[in-house]
Amino acid sequence: MDRTTVSAAPAAGARTAWVTALLVVLAGPALVHLLTSEPMGMWRQLSSVTGLVALSALVCTAALPSRLRGLTRAFGIETVVGLHRQLGILSAVLIAVHLAAVVAANPAQVSLLMVPTAPNRARAAVAATVSIALLVALALWRRKFNLRYEVWRWLHLMLAVFVLGGSALHVLWLQHLVNDAVMGPILTALGMLVVVVFAMRWWGRSVLEHGGEFAVQAVRAENPTVTTLVLSPRDGGEGLRFSPGQFAWVRLQRSAVEEHPFTIASSAHDPRYTEFTIRGTGDFATGVRDLRPGESVWVDGPYGSFTCDDVPAAGLVLIAGGVGITPMMSMLRTAADRGDQRPHRLIYVARDTGDLLFRDELAMLRSYLDLEVTEVLRRPSAAWTGATGEIDVALLTTVLRTLDVGARNDYFLCGPPSMVSDVHGALTVMGVADDHIHTEQFDMA
Repeated sequence: MDRTTVSAAPAAGARTAWVTALLVVLAGPALVHLLTSEPMGMWRQLSSVTGLVALSALVCTAALPSRLRGLTRAFGIETVVGLHRQLGILSAVLIAVHLAAVVAANPAQVSLLMVPTAPNRARAAVAATVSIALLVALALWRRKFNLRYEVWRWLHLMLAVFVLGGSALHVLWLQHLVNDAVMGPILTALGMLVVVVFAMRWWGRSVLEHGGEFAVQAVRAENPTVTTLVLSPRDGGEGLRFSPGQFAWVRLQRSAVEEHPFTIASSAHDPRYTEFTIRGTGDFATGVRDLRPGESVWVDGPYGSFTCDDVPAAGLVLIAGGVGITPMMSMLRTAADRGDQRPHRLIYVARDTGDLLFRDELAMLRSYLDLEVTEVLRRPSAAWTGATGEIDVALLTTVLRTLDVGARNDYFLCGPPSMVSDVHGALTVMGVADDHIHTEQFDMA
């Protein structure tokens, strides 16, 4: 099968549309208020504008990670999650400025911060402010707290609900802008946007959608901590259609709140079988290993733009760390099924030989593809004769010596953030253009 590509024009158009929508939601309410409100003092005006922009930023922050497929396909999951974090921080800063402006406009209003005696509108505002401060601290110091993913996710969701709920109650109980003939409908529209996004995210896809149910075909142990889950569509469904390199969310019950994102490891050529290779020792990973053939698993996807189908590359260089090999396996398996004759170069870094996955299959794929595999160990044994240490300019130069340097070669990096950053820096030193480097970090939550 001939390889298909997605043209740049539709992608650029989608990005422009999403950016426009984001700017309208973010800045539109404040601009309308400035144009339609009566003249007022500087501090009152500043308090109103910062409050409105903060509220709009909270709406955008809530909507961005809610699995809008077109959004993640247009920008990639890293960009979407990064913007989610930045808008969250911006919201916190604007809320702080809003409070300062309220007090500056009337110093007597500092009493609103005294929760026991404050009116309900002020209590709601304080609750939202404390919650967003905790949310930002949790995001910035998650590694220091060493929280498990499940614990972090529940805390993140709970605090987000307090922030949004407190902000909404503050606006309602304030009875100022909500009663305005112009701003009232705008604020109602923002509230409805959050409700619709959350309903589809937490209820629509898990309860109303009839698709997404798969039957377990097999569960394979790749090593003591890595398991491959093989699925097929339930009741003769068409299966999961995706581009190699994309990911999906997996849950073990239809209406379960706990779910995890995993890259699809199987070939995109045959949607009848979908594989996820999962590393972990927690409760969810244990639940996956305990699955039996015929049991049901629910999949929500695909998502993401980390795919070789979107680039017209003459050659592909795939650089993976640890379980970051999974999107690369999807790309290589798909390339073999499609009869792709372009050169593929895989650099795979792991801790030791026990962490090197799919070695036999990669050896077999060399018979079907122009594929060279370079294994790199960080903690090699005395018997290891291959590459060791970091993926630096010297190693990359050696591996890429057989590629046509004049042709467009694209580089796909997936693994821990430190590895992705270091390899990206090395490629930049080598003169590789940034738009030829595609990254996916396994630290997105």
